[in-house]
Amino acid sequence: MLMARTQTLVQLSDELIALLDHRAARLRRSRSDLIREALESFLAADAEAEVSRQIIAGYERIPQGDDGLDPWSERAAGDLIGEEPW
Repeated sequence: MLMARTQTLVQLSDELIALLDHRAARLRRSRSDLIREALESFLAADAEAEVSRQIIAGYERIPQGDDGLDPWSERAAGDLIGEEPW
């Protein structure tokens, strides 16, 4: 599926252009293709890092107990047991 694209100007050093051109030639791909792929990877890694930061923040707000059990699981289990008609 082709997506609409917008051309943008990015300034790169001569060294980066040389490295990019060398890799593009070796892989038989265009500069644009490699830059797009690199940017997509960078943004995906940033999104994954944000998820990790949120998970860590959650554990900092509600840490595991000293027994190593997950407090969320303990509470859920307690709620389920409390609902039993015995």
